[in-house]
Amino acid sequence: MTMLESSDQTVERRPFDPASFDPEILQGEYQEIANMLLACHCGIKEVRTKLEILSDEMQLQNSRNPIEYIRSRIKTFESIVGKLKRRGLPMTVEAARRELYDIAGVRVVCTFVDDVYRIARMLEMQDDIKVLIVKDYIRNPKPSGYRSYHMIVEVPVFFSNHSESVRVEIQIRTIAMDFWATLEHQLNYKREQPGSEEIVRRLRACADSIANTDQEMQSIRQTLERLSLPVRDQVQGAAGLAASQSQGTDQP
Repeated sequence: MTMLESSDQTVERRPFDPASFDPEILQGEYQEIANMLLACHCGIKEVRTKLEILSDEMQLQNSRNPIEYIRSRIKTFESIVGKLKRRGLPMTVEAARRELYDIAGVRVVCTFVDDVYRIARMLEMQDDIKVLIVKDYIRNPKPSGYRSYHMIVEVPVFFSNHSESVRVEIQIRTIAMDFWATLEHQLNYKREQPGSEEIVRRLRACADSIANTDQEMQSIRQTLERLSLPVRDQVQGAAGLAASQSQGTDQP
């Protein structure tokens, strides 16, 4: 059975912890900061709901579900402040809302590479999702070897007395891509440290090997699907013949 889970439990319990940020650092009223993070929390819930509906539908209609699991997170207050500083942007709520596209994030992990593009197309077809930016790091991997499909989307969120368009970053990748990215992040190496060039080379080699495995596993699945078609057609044909004979015997 496909599992849908959240790796960030704060998304499930509360949008944020009021004690975790200082309004004096990010210039603006406490309520403005709280409203921004609440909107991000709700944007994540909108996207997750859409993905879970798609997952339920595909589980019912197809023999397999391409979505393995879903994770979500809201950037910490420290990360928001740090990104504004690195980009030389004003330390204001307005600047964060306007310039930062990844405060709210959802990660979708799929089984095979073609599933990634299938899920992306399904999202793009939804009338209330506005796709702002697409970055395909599967066809164009980063120099490090990182592979994933990124979408920045806007979704409407309806509150008691107004609605907002909220930006959410959606990352769609395979299990293998997620495995590499997770381990690469856990290594926490610094590119400026001695020997980093060798580490980069080895990580890229691992990424390329994993990508080849992804393609080979997809090819095996497609071969198995082709081999099963004749059997499936025979079963469907026999069922159709039995139904027609049954209808024939019922006639007076």
